[in-house]
Amino acid sequence: MQVVIVESPSKAKTINKYLGSGFTVLASYGHIRDLPSKDGSVKPDEDFEMVWELDSKSKTRVNDIAAALKGADRLVLATDPDREGEAISWHLLETLAAKKALKGVRIDRVAFNAITKKSVQDAMAHPREIDADLVDAYLARRALDYLVGFTLSPVLWRKLPGSRSAGRVQSVALRIICDRELEIETFIPQEYWTVKAQAVSGDTAPFEARLVLHEGEKVQKFTLGDEAAAMGAKRAVESASFTVESVEAKPGKRNPPPPFTTSTLQQEAARKLGFNAQRTMRTAQSLYEGIDIGGETTGLITYMRTDGIDMAPEAISDARKSVGAQFGEKYVPDSPRVYKSKAKNAQEAHECIRPTAFSRAPDKVRGLSEDEFKLYSLIWKRAIASQMESARLENTTIDLLSGDKKTGLRATGSVILFDGFLALYEEGQDDPESEDGGGVLPKLSAGAKANVSDVAADQHFTQPPPRFSEASLVKRLEELGIGRPSTYASILSTLRDRGYVTMEKNRFIPDSKGRIVTAFLENYFKKYVEYDFTADLEETLDEISAGEADWKTFLRNFWSEFHAAVEDIGELRISEVLDALNESLGPLIFPKKEDGSDPRACPSCDDGKLSLKTGKFGAFIGCSNYPDCNYTRQLAAMTDGADAADTSDRELGLDPESGLDVTLKFGRFGPYVQLGEQEKGSKEKPKRAGIPKTWNVDDIDLEKALMLLSLPREVGPHPEDGEMIEAGLGRYGPFVKHDKLYANLPTIDEVFEIGLNRAVTLIEEKRANPRAGRGQAAKPLKELGAHPETGDPVNVMNGRYGPYVKHQKTNATLPNGTEPEKVTLERALELIAAKEKKPAKKKATKKKAAKKKATKKAATKKAAKKTTKKAATKKAPAKKTAAKKKTTKKKTAT
Repeated sequence: MQVVIVESPSKAKTINKYLGSGFTVLASYGHIRDLPSKDGSVKPDEDFEMVWELDSKSKTRVNDIAAALKGADRLVLATDPDREGEAISWHLLETLAAKKALKGVRIDRVAFNAITKKSVQDAMAHPREIDADLVDAYLARRALDYLVGFTLSPVLWRKLPGSRSAGRVQSVALRIICDRELEIETFIPQEYWTVKAQAVSGDTAPFEARLVLHEGEKVQKFTLGDEAAAMGAKRAVESASFTVESVEAKPGKRNPPPPFTTSTLQQEAARKLGFNAQRTMRTAQSLYEGIDIGGETTGLITYMRTDGIDMAPEAISDARKSVGAQFGEKYVPDSPRVYKSKAKNAQEAHECIRPTAFSRAPDKVRGLSEDEFKLYSLIWKRAIASQMESARLENTTIDLLSGDKKTGLRATGSVILFDGFLALYEEGQDDPESEDGGGVLPKLSAGAKANVSDVAADQHFTQPPPRFSEASLVKRLEELGIGRPSTYASILSTLRDRGYVTMEKNRFIPDSKGRIVTAFLENYFKKYVEYDFTADLEETLDEISAGEADWKTFLRNFWSEFHAAVEDIGELRISEVLDALNESLGPLIFPKKEDGSDPRACPSCDDGKLSLKTGKFGAFIGCSNYPDCNYTRQLAAMTDGADAADTSDRELGLDPESGLDVTLKFGRFGPYVQLGEQEKGSKEKPKRAGIPKTWNVDDIDLEKALMLLSLPREVGPHPEDGEMIEAGLGRYGPFVKHDKLYANLPTIDEVFEIGLNRAVTLIEEKRANPRAGRGQAAKPLKELGAHPETGDPVNVMNGRYGPYVKHQKTNATLPNGTEPEKVTLERALELIAAKEKKPAKKKATKKKAAKKKATKKAATKKAAKKTTKKAATKKAPAKKTAAKKKTTKKKTAT
């Protein structure tokens, strides 16, 4: 009997069919061990010893594998063909050896690039040993990421309350986003003009030409810098007579792009399909594991985590046959196209991502979900196109020149002579817009007369660089050599979930929290968020996996310097950190005012200065005269020109009843409305009401402010006991209240509209079902659809602590700022998957149990003391009893 271990149960089923009787194929369900999320899991002082932990589910799976090995003569570790797959096999081997389950068992490691019968059988016939160098690289990466995360994050928590975490690659990715935002904010648009005209020669069709020569000088982008210069150039074109100076037609060629790697697949799926990185990788995983074809589960694509662009010879031959069959022999190049991987580590440069059989065209494959069909089509087309003939073009340039040789116009165009690979596939662009035309130009001869008309001068302004999309950020990370493509999906997801970035039109915008964290790291850990430094670490990890460097020497060198840097920061006071951040972020937090006044002057008192402060919930702006001056405001978003003026107080009008001013203010916890002002020396604060998250701050006027300030609102007396029922807004949203019983309202508007009958009904329903509204038997805010793996519903729910997504027993909270109605099934699946990966809080359970035990013990002791005390009371004199009582009372009070 032979036992084969793979990662997933669906993969196990497929491979079991391929191998037949005599084999037992079991799934490890990914990694069976992990580093516990607590300090001390990696021990630098003990030569980087690592403490690994199995959760309860993994223990069960390991026990199942150990049981299957009894009586077996061979263990085959067939996990994925990458660094993580190698590590999973190593963990299994270490754990099974510790259980003494491997006696007399031959151990082999096999790896296959595709889940097809041939690939699996070929791999089983060519086993090898576990690659120790790849395992060392995995251990080095895990230790490095752990030490950076668990050393930097506590520093952030202490010095910047409200910050969540830092990470080796995560923090650098955040810095890239923040640096781009800074470029946008400091960008100064520059004006420039272009002059265009419609030209015609003889009976030809008109064509567009642009001014390229003015007053005998070549026109550069900023030659025409204002309207006056542009109008002068326009007049020169209108008054000139033109002839065709030259006509140049050059042949051109466009080669097809190489097949997909992990990174390029993520980029192209983002551009063409609108998939984020996690959605792409999840869909690719299901295509790799395969679908049922003719009663047999077959993988549709090769392994999707790869840096390689080379293709197996038999696959190239298969692709060329498919091209000839579908498009004809003229679309098949004379010789096969060979693409070479640029990956430095040959051991990890696997084959590209391609279909396992090119004959399986997307429209012939049945049973694919919508996402699977879209992604498979993209992979199939790209791989086929990579073996197609180049596109042949003709690029034409026509130059027109005035009689005095001082004014010149140029027209450019191109025509496709043979479409080649473009008949099937064209690569997407991050920013496809271009000023250059590319139309077909008429046939002209040099020396022919040309007439121009419709001369137009157009004004333009230079544009700042665009914010990063997922595709362009992944591309930038890859260009810089930071991280690994297989980790990009989780990195980008972490930045969103931590609240460090927000998404707008699928572009990353750094949140103020993210800007603060980046500024802190750049001030105190600059080296560790440098692009080159992080890329150098990746290179060293590649050297370790190639057997060219020792992983523990690498960690020792890194840790000695990094630990010293952290120790130095630990001595700093928070006030010193804030002073440094005030300085570095000053131009963004306190931009210059148009009237020239001090941007840091407090608007609420005479001599106060505004500065960055931190609290339990993160950073905010406060006055130096606190507590005499309570002025605070949120940290400005620092995007799209947002500044302090956007969050300054706004007077809305007078309250008709009290005659007091009603003001819209911005505090550290968000916008609110206030009635009147606090008098000097008075401890009584004016009435305030927070702005509901679902209300737009810009729409707040006097009427809405007075509605909020009027809460809680009396609805009417309860018919049974006459107790007043109130409606209001609380910590957990809108409610109606009777005595001490609260019942949730579905919308904020209902707070102001609900009548007595409806309020009584809601209260009685709540009394009958106290758990209603806590996630049980509650109606979903939004039904997202069925989970692709279980078929059970995935819904957005409204919970006590805010909205969350629910699948079976998994509840995943929506990140701050996420609107429930805009959550998609894909985003919900990401949150659920992330939640399910988190280990259960056993420690808390143990503590709870220990606490119960201690309480029980204390109660037993107390009872014993009581018995002793009673006995003592009976025997001792009255005076002594009184003294004893006095002592006991004092002790209890303490």
